[in-house]
Amino acid sequence: MKNVIRWLPAVIVPVLVVGGALVAPAVANAASAPPSRTAQQVLALVAASKDAAYSGTIQQSSDLGLPQLPSVGPGSSTAGSDAASQLLDLLTADHSVRLFVDGAAKERVQLLDSLAERDVVRNGDEVWSYDSKTKKATHLTITAHAPGTHAPETRRPETQSLSPAQLADEFISAIEPSTKVSVTSTASVAGRAVYQLELTPKTGTTLISHVTLSVDAATGLPLKVVVDARGQKSDAFAVGFSSIDFSTPAAALFDFAPPKGTAVSSPAVPAEPAPSNRATTHAKPTVAGTGWSSIVELPAGAAGAPAPSASAAQGKLLDELTTPVGGGRALQTSLLSVLMTSDGRVFAGAVPIASLEAAAQ
Repeated sequence: MKNVIRWLPAVIVPVLVVGGALVAPAVANAASAPPSRTAQQVLALVAASKDAAYSGTIQQSSDLGLPQLPSVGPGSSTAGSDAASQLLDLLTADHSVRLFVDGAAKERVQLLDSLAERDVVRNGDEVWSYDSKTKKATHLTITAHAPGTHAPETRRPETQSLSPAQLADEFISAIEPSTKVSVTSTASVAGRAVYQLELTPKTGTTLISHVTLSVDAATGLPLKVVVDARGQKSDAFAVGFSSIDFSTPAAALFDFAPPKGTAVSSPAVPAEPAPSNRATTHAKPTVAGTGWSSIVELPAGAAGAPAPSASAAQGKLLDELTTPVGGGRALQTSLLSVLMTSDGRVFAGAVPIASLEAAAQ
């Protein structure tokens, strides 16, 4: 069951961000606004910002309708004690993050808690993650892998899901005909003039009202991402810069040495299954429907599907988050629904629970 909670953040963005053919944008009317651009031109501006250098402070807030559980709240005895609690904390609590970027291969993320700090540092092929509370660090070297092996897991660490640029890339890369994309207005983020791209579903069967990407008018860097839920006045999820500096960060910021007393692990590169065994190693997820109404199904036994057993604390956490429904348990947030059936399948989508139950029949 731990894997269910651990899997949720990886599903939220891909499931929610399915979008559409570009349409003629509205023209910004602010007198001091930057030159008018079409949606296509703003997207091209974003694409040209991939190798930017900058640093700043990011603020993230969530109002997903999830409870603030005592077991994972700030200052609790178990907060940050396992991956499930840390990921749930990212979904339910507000966070402040320091971000340093120098092109595509140098990045440092500092997630600041009240009494601790979590760091992820990439410097070329070297990647470190460090948690000051647990005094544990992980070190990976990203290299070309030899035949018979595959590269280590190199998806962005969970703290980096707070980067507006990464989230904007996820939304933009999933644009399809089910979404209207327009330039709704210009505004200001962290004292910078921005173009605001609004992604609006063309269907009423999704929980998502719209997504707004605020793009720096001068550099093309996404500075803020806001996801709004239907029928909810407050933003369901928002992450954006409160301050930003476009000068190149000091090179020393990307050199990491674990503090004395830190337990360091270096995960081994696992062997790749033989071609004949790949099809049977894990059942693969499937997707039903299209666009914003898509539903992802993980068959029983799929990678990321519920584990057959979990600790008592993890089981309690799952019970607090979910409610019993016919044939399983369900998690409902303002942006995402998850259904875990009694036979081990998992269904998720930016749709009501009833849609997942129908898909499970």
